[in-house]
Amino acid sequence: MQIKDKILLITGGTGSFGTAVLNRFLHTDHFSEIRIFSRDEKKQDDMRNLYKNDKIKYYIGDVRDYSSVEPATRGVDYIFHAAALKQVPSCEFFPMQAVKANVEGTQNVIRAAAQNGVKKVICLSTDKAAYPINAMGISKAMMEKVAVAESRNLTDTVVCLTRYGNVMASRGSVIPLFLSQIQKGEPITITDPNMSRFFMSLEDAVDLVLFAFENGNPGDLFVNKAPAGSIGDLAKALIQLTGKEVPVKIIGTRHGEKLYETLCTREEMQKAEDMGDFYRIPADNRDLNYAKYFSEGEEDMSKIEDYHSHNTEQQGVDGLKKLISKLPLIRKEIFGEDVLQYPM
Repeated sequence: MQIKDKILLITGGTGSFGTAVLNRFLHTDHFSEIRIFSRDEKKQDDMRNLYKNDKIKYYIGDVRDYSSVEPATRGVDYIFHAAALKQVPSCEFFPMQAVKANVEGTQNVIRAAAQNGVKKVICLSTDKAAYPINAMGISKAMMEKVAVAESRNLTDTVVCLTRYGNVMASRGSVIPLFLSQIQKGEPITITDPNMSRFFMSLEDAVDLVLFAFENGNPGDLFVNKAPAGSIGDLAKALIQLTGKEVPVKIIGTRHGEKLYETLCTREEMQKAEDMGDFYRIPADNRDLNYAKYFSEGEEDMSKIEDYHSHNTEQQGVDGLKKLISKLPLIRKEIFGEDVLQYPM
């Protein structure tokens, strides 16, 4: 990153991603100030006591409330927008809250950024936004559309997006749940052992955002080529790592869950640019005079495949053991190492 002494704002900054960004940049000269914006004063106080660093500034607010977002963006150079409702079941039962946080909240952040001359905004999305079937995915898909639409009308602020799969051991994910069940001697509760997911570490998530930061044009969406595996193999990997024998209980698919997740739809793959470890999907910048495009169709879409967690390379039990063994949670809870953990 060829920047120095800039100001960074992280929305939802008390979460796992915000902590990973802090650990990456707190002791560098890239940013002279890192602002943490969130609505949870308890987590902000925990972070304040943990880091004890004057470079970190704390802002209480809610992305759903423009009047609290706008002052936090004053003087900011860059924004990583991570604030969102992310859990599938809670969004299923409270879909309008997902809309307000994920869709309207994103528009508030972008418009406040444009108002105050922020140079670049990176919005974090999810694989559930591709072919969405649940409220969380639908709200994130709309968030992506809002970000792209806003990017078309801005001249001084660049808005781009990242989309990634499950962040391993993040708050509300299955690895902490499975580990807790194993440690208590309880059955591991699995919805469907054949269900597959992409797996990323927090460091991978930060790398993806930084790649978008350095390479993003207005409206670009960036996806990383992530490893994938089944939930059944993940449970076996954790059982083998702990050395404890616990039964596995199949509880059935929950509200709004898919058998596999898609990172890039076939429509996106048709125009995706392969950038090595990443795909770049440029924005569709056609305007409402779209009738002129009807005379020419796209290439045969039936020849193009989605990029999803069932058709990419599967890690298997051994591969997943190697992946999760690197996680701070696993290194501490299973191997007894004294490591800094991200807030769960």
